[in-house]
Amino acid sequence: MNNVVKIKQEQALTFRVTGLILRILFGSVFVFSGFVKAIDPLGTAYKMQDYLHAMGLLQFDDLTLVCSILMIALEFTIGLTLISGIKLKFFSWSALLFMLFMTPLTLWIWLKNPVSDCGCFGDFLIISNAATFWKNIVLLLMIICILYCEKYYRQYLSPLPSWLISASFFVFSVCISVYCIAHLPMFDFRPFKIGNNITEQMQIPPDKPKDEWKITLIYEKEGVQKEFSLADCPYNDSTWTYISQKSDLIKKGYEPPIHDFIIDSPDDGDITYEVLEDTNFVFLFIMYDLNKTCTSTLAELNTLYNKLNDRDLRVIALTSSLESDVEEFRAKYGIEYEFCFVDAIPLKTAIRANPGVIVIKSGTVIDKWNATDTKKDFKKFEKKFF
Repeated sequence: MNNVVKIKQEQALTFRVTGLILRILFGSVFVFSGFVKAIDPLGTAYKMQDYLHAMGLLQFDDLTLVCSILMIALEFTIGLTLISGIKLKFFSWSALLFMLFMTPLTLWIWLKNPVSDCGCFGDFLIISNAATFWKNIVLLLMIICILYCEKYYRQYLSPLPSWLISASFFVFSVCISVYCIAHLPMFDFRPFKIGNNITEQMQIPPDKPKDEWKITLIYEKEGVQKEFSLADCPYNDSTWTYISQKSDLIKKGYEPPIHDFIIDSPDDGDITYEVLEDTNFVFLFIMYDLNKTCTSTLAELNTLYNKLNDRDLRVIALTSSLESDVEEFRAKYGIEYEFCFVDAIPLKTAIRANPGVIVIKSGTVIDKWNATDTKKDFKKFEKKFF
């Protein structure tokens, strides 16, 4: 009888230790994933919008920011509670439901490829859609094992403090996200971060592979069309008439961290390198969508423009809105600085604010801030550089 009891005790200890190791591993992934997204909730919201647009659900765009904050906080809370063993049964089942939702979603993303990456680790770590799915398979198996081992776990806190601590984890994550929305992410992992040279981030290094294309030329002769490669194309045969050309991407090459960043001036056309090669400070006011721009900051930006204009420094507002919207916007808010046009994606990547301010010099990002912090941050900038 004593031997049976001893064996059962040893089994229970084995399951408790196994469960603890699995909980630490699983929880660490969730805490890490939750934290790197909590400091950049707008990035997660943009990724959610990509998912919704791929599914044809554009009407839910306005809910993505709130949903991203709540989802991130839930993920962060699950991770910490599993590591600490607080409310283990409840949050183990929550983790299982979370994984049962995310695993099929990432399988669909892998098979259909509606987005280039799922964004599960924010901009800190970008992994392929296939790797994301298999990572979720591993996590799903882990949480199933944790649930099995959970019956051997000994709860060490009573219900009330357990719920209070769990709630504090959730609130902590929400507070981080709200702070980073009101200002900027505490850590910037994107290619437009301070210190990076935009021109260099746009270039393809010589040792990196280029895109490989198959070029097909279509010619017609006596009413019959035929496809030719570049090598056997009948350039010098006047009996053939050129019709069209098609290009097929055979192999994707290296994509620079910053791409599609083209500054289009309504008066001068492409001025990208003119701006990036300017050896003076250039202030970029980023307003990727004027319909969503926080207008309460515009008076402060107008004041900043006047100060910069007195110093003969260039100020350009960058937006992806229509030119007609720009003219209406300028007239309504008394804006004098020039507007140029850039695709929305690089603008949203450049700074998590609308509006936001980026200061560059010779193409290098010198400083950046949310327009709500203009008065405070420009004083710091003046003290440091002027």
